[in-house]
Amino acid sequence: MDYIFLIVIIVVMFGMMFWQSKKAKQQQAERQDFRANLQPGTEVITIGGVIGKVVSVDTEYEEIVIDSEGSQIRFGFNAISREYVRPAYVHDDEVDENGNPLSTDSTDEDQAAQEPIEGEIEAAQTETEQKNS
Repeated sequence: MDYIFLIVIIVVMFGMMFWQSKKAKQQQAERQDFRANLQPGTEVITIGGVIGKVVSVDTEYEEIVIDSEGSQIRFGFNAISREYVRPAYVHDDEVDENGNPLSTDSTDEDQAAQEPIEGEIEAAQTETEQKNS
């Protein structure tokens, strides 16, 4: 009985190792394909965090030149992490307290519903005064 359990554990371990190896090879192939197909004008980020646009690609020496704010820097293909996509920024004034975007369509009814009614304010103040006294 102990041998069966041991065999199952070994088979599972080898299966996990095979799966991880296959996944790593697939990711490596995707990275090599990305680096081989880089074209001038593509915005990339390096493994060091430098962001710039590709100026030239030299496949013979596996080097790439990027322009980062006017400075041209030469990197090896392996230094390019991925294509850079600038993250979207949403200002706090454009979302409600739950992070949902505010509607830009405001009608008179919506504005009237958002404005406090003076009578309700006075009633709330008198209730507060009565509770405090």
